[in-house]
Amino acid sequence: MNPVETVRDGAVLTIRINRPELRNALNEAVALGIEAALDAAEADPGIRAVVLTGAGDKAFCAGGDLRPAADGTPFTIDVADPRHYVARLLRRMEACRLPLIARVNGHALAGGMGLVCACDLAVMVDSAMIGVTEVRVGLFPAMILPFLLRVVPPRRMMELCITGEPVTGAEAAAERWVNYAVPADQLDDKMAWLLGRITDKSPTGIRLGKQGLRKVREMTTDAALEYAQFMLANMARTEDAREGFKAFAEKRKPEWTGR
Repeated sequence: MNPVETVRDGAVLTIRINRPELRNALNEAVALGIEAALDAAEADPGIRAVVLTGAGDKAFCAGGDLRPAADGTPFTIDVADPRHYVARLLRRMEACRLPLIARVNGHALAGGMGLVCACDLAVMVDSAMIGVTEVRVGLFPAMILPFLLRVVPPRRMMELCITGEPVTGAEAAAERWVNYAVPADQLDDKMAWLLGRITDKSPTGIRLGKQGLRKVREMTTDAALEYAQFMLANMARTEDAREGFKAFAEKRKPEWTGR
């Protein structure tokens, strides 16, 4: 069985973690599958959004596969090549030029919450649980911390990390670190509504905007403002921007080329 499946529906590619018997736990094969799917999506000019979800209705991703290695620990780092597959996956998700939306169909725990936070947006089942539970097994959510810090307010994040207690999707949405939380039977309708609002916009504007946002995050305010001037001027020269201005003046819907 393939640990990651992909399904295309028009301009949307859905990536599904396919290990329901293990609550869609993350391992290296899953990480490689997601990375390959993101590569394929970006290589296809017809794809305008990517959805990440889990198989079944129990779990989006219950975190890393905790089955112990030969030394009795669940995580091993090769001292000759210390690049862990989770860090590599998160970097690839961060670099994705397409909108990346988490369809959180079930529990998103530990590394699973990290995947949610590494996506641009998240729609979640309101009764599913989300949180970082690593402290329960003597760990701490180390590699996903940069993404938790971007999404969850610092004091709330610290509470989640040191108590290990997850919350429901409804609570996460009320606190605004999940975009929407809905009953399970409304999840696909809400996803379709959100995707419809994304895929009819300029793919070039979104792609260049995401690229700019990644750079601005690492800059001082002065550097960011200087960079933004050049970024905006370059974006205004694209075919999509020219079409957008023209359509606005002519009071019609734009026809995006993605260039």
